Amino acid sequence: MTIALDHIFICCDPAGPEASALLDAGLVEGSGNVHPGQGTSNRRFFFHGGFIELLWVSNAAEAQSALTAPTRLWPRWQGRKLGACPFGIAFSPTGKDVANPPFATWAYKPTYLPADKQIWFAQGTTLKEPELFYLAWPHAQTSLATQPKEHLNGLVRLQAASVGLPFDTQITAASAAAQAAGLLQFYVADRYELQLFFEGNQPGSIDLRSTLGLVLSAAPNAA
Repeated sequence: MTIALDHIFICCDPAGPEASALLDAGLVEGSGNVHPGQGTSNRRFFFHGGFIELLWVSNAAEAQSALTAPTRLWPRWQGRKLGACPFGIAFSPTGKDVANPPFATWAYKPTYLPADKQIWFAQGTTLKEPELFYLAWPHAQTSLATQPKEHLNGLVRLQAASVGLPFDTQITAASAAAQAAGLLQFYVADRYELQLFFEGNQPGSIDLRSTLGLVLSAAPNAA
């Protein structure tokens, strides 16, 4: 596969108080950042192979601007407790060769990225599905070398994601294409939930569905 999971975001309350659940579960927090012009801020937890981003709107005017509005970050964040799926899933190339994602896309060019880079958002998804997007630069560049990646709970490498959707949710062509390509899996759940799968030193699961809709599952390292 030339495309892989890069990172995921979860819409959260302002300042990301839900991060306490990750800290209590034995994760070590990396640096957060602000997205100028997009109106969002985050807290991040890094692993080999990707990261978890807790995302919130910190500037409503920027989040609803003509530039940012097509991303639907504002209605997804505002509706996170009212029926909108709170998740976003990013993919990126695994090597130097940039492959095309398996779904149709449109280009988003936020002001915080260099002029030669853009984020490719999947076309046609709904707020009842996770946002799908593609970073068209090599996967290894997205995990910053200086970020902490050693966690007390033994989680090492982010490998895969599965998304639970309420039973009456119909996935669109973009989501179906991502699933058919093996980039993620969908399953039926009572409410929105996200399962992340890791290589880890301590096999088992950490259930954070009550605060983040998230389950972290680890299997032993291949070594």
